[in-house]
Amino acid sequence: MYSEFLEFPKDFAWGVSTAAYQIEGSPDADGKGRSVWDDFSHTPGKIADGKNGDVACDHYRRYAEDATLMRTMDVRNYRMSISWPRVIPAGSGRVNGAGLAFYDRLVDDLLAKGITPYVTLFHWDLPSALQATGGFANRSTADRFVEYADAATRRLGDRVKNWMTFNEPWVFSFCGHYQGVHAPGLTDLKTTLAVAHHILLAHGKAVPVIRANVAGAKVGIVNNLAWIEPATDSAEDAAAARRWDLAYNGWFMDPVYGKGYPKEMVAHYGDLMPTVEAGDMEAMAAKTDFLGINYYTRRLVAHDPSNAHIQAKQVYRPYLQRAEFEEWENTPESLYKLLTGVRKEYGNPKIFISENGTTCLDAISADGCVHDPVRVEYLRRHFAAAWQAIREGSDVAGYFTWSFCDNFEWGFGFTKRFGVVYVDYDDGCRRIIKDSGHFLSSVCAHNGFTVD
Repeated sequence: MYSEFLEFPKDFAWGVSTAAYQIEGSPDADGKGRSVWDDFSHTPGKIADGKNGDVACDHYRRYAEDATLMRTMDVRNYRMSISWPRVIPAGSGRVNGAGLAFYDRLVDDLLAKGITPYVTLFHWDLPSALQATGGFANRSTADRFVEYADAATRRLGDRVKNWMTFNEPWVFSFCGHYQGVHAPGLTDLKTTLAVAHHILLAHGKAVPVIRANVAGAKVGIVNNLAWIEPATDSAEDAAAARRWDLAYNGWFMDPVYGKGYPKEMVAHYGDLMPTVEAGDMEAMAAKTDFLGINYYTRRLVAHDPSNAHIQAKQVYRPYLQRAEFEEWENTPESLYKLLTGVRKEYGNPKIFISENGTTCLDAISADGCVHDPVRVEYLRRHFAAAWQAIREGSDVAGYFTWSFCDNFEWGFGFTKRFGVVYVDYDDGCRRIIKDSGHFLSSVCAHNGFTVD
């Protein structure tokens, strides 16, 4: 049988990702303020299993154990996020020293164990106090974010060099303000577009502040991107796929790379467009050092006039395997196509695949292990897709699997498991490395893997 070892470039950053609200718990420990996710998860009917992130994975108290587990797995790079209301409880004003001290301890422990932190400043847990004044629909929140970024990077910048401003602006804006399935649970497209605009503005304004505070800083933004294909070769489906691509990918990529908003979508949104002040687009295009890409699936798109937003819908091929997350087709070649497309469209930026993974119906077997062959094969094939893109010239510098451990999966609560480490919520959040975790460990140790 044919087999080949796929070796990655020297110093390739293999790692795992998490987000503060999904794992930390301890929602009011040491002076932490409330976030929109504290509020949303405690609202009846909003979370699939009726649960919340009050305990999550208890990482706030068990961070050292988790860092040790990463080290055991040969994971040398860890993408984490900081909780804004843990650092600035009211969103602006007083900085909470005790909150920053937690991240001091976490960063120091990671570094002591040979693990490099990659820190995301905003992974959706906006302080509730700012949401009360409009959240990111209020332009002033962009300036509040810059103040928060300043405080965090001043404190940690002597040790943390890799900074990501925002995680998935599309998800926070559209899922939280148009679809209403994420915090803060709104359903207004005009508000959504204002939120998106102010997030991109906040990103751009924060970049020079981070650079000023952190010697040798590497700064980027994390966008969730998908490879978009028309369902058929009809002109209607092609136009629908283009609208989806521009609204989903281009709206958050083009401004960061100095292209402004896609003109077709500006015309499409018309009076719903946010106010763009002089200098906004220039600020958004602040030079970055890398792009974080969160990739999970392609989107196969057909024309749908009933969709008021972009007159399009996602459809599926019945012969393709889908993840337990049913809307996600398992199409690793689409990651290759996406990386190739970004290289051609945006001048081959340095890329970290900052999230990629899949959810499975994991359970502890009679042997005490967690066997997840579907996830192992998913990761193997997606790693191979990245390898192929690298061979053809894409500047992919690292790959962070989502996620380190099972966690609170936003609106799905604890009904979805993405981790390469199993969390037994019925046994004090006990951790068990899954087969996928052992596979990732081998990849990290050997900087590659075998395909056959």
